[in-house]
Amino acid sequence: MIRDVLKMGDPLLLQISEPLRQFGTPELESLLRDMQDTMASLNGAGLAAPQIGVPLRVLIFGVGHNPRYPDAEEVPFTVLCNPVLTPLGDELEDGWEGCLSVPGLRGLVPRHARLRYSGFDPQGTHIEREVGGFHARVVQHECDHLDGILYPMRIRDMRQFGFTEQLFPGEDIADD
Repeated sequence: MIRDVLKMGDPLLLQISEPLRQFGTPELESLLRDMQDTMASLNGAGLAAPQIGVPLRVLIFGVGHNPRYPDAEEVPFTVLCNPVLTPLGDELEDGWEGCLSVPGLRGLVPRHARLRYSGFDPQGTHIEREVGGFHARVVQHECDHLDGILYPMRIRDMRQFGFTEQLFPGEDIADD
C-alpha cells in the first residue's frame, strides 16, 4: 500500500526512532511492503520508516538503472534495521541531495566519503558492508531520518539550497 510521506515541518520527522525489537513478524513484513510500494511510486532512492509516520529504526534503499539518477552508480536494494554507521576516515564529499519529505528542493550536503554500515535484515540476520560514493550518501541520508535529522539541517551554505527547477533548469532530478 502506498502511504503518505510526511513533509518537513511535521514534528514526527524530528523524533528519534525506537530500535526494532522483533524481526520476522507479519507487522514488519507489512511495513516493508508499504515502504517499498511508497518508494517505488515516487521513484525514490530510499525511504525511512519515520517518513511514513512509523518511529522505528527501519529503512530501505536501492537504485538500479533509473533515468532520474543517470549518473549514480547502482546501489543494491537493501532493508536495514537498527543501523550503525562508522565513518572510514575523515574525508567528506559535498553532493546534491533531495528528499521525499522536502519535495521540490535540493541542497549541497557534506557526507562521509566512505563508511561501514551494519545492522540487520528483516529476519534478524546481521548485515555489514563498506561503501563509498553515492551508496554511502544514500545510507547516511536515510539513517539521518532515524535521528530526526533532515538534510537541510546539514547544509553549510544556504546559498546552495533551493528549488530544483531553479538550481537545475530543464533537468528531471529525483527528490530522494
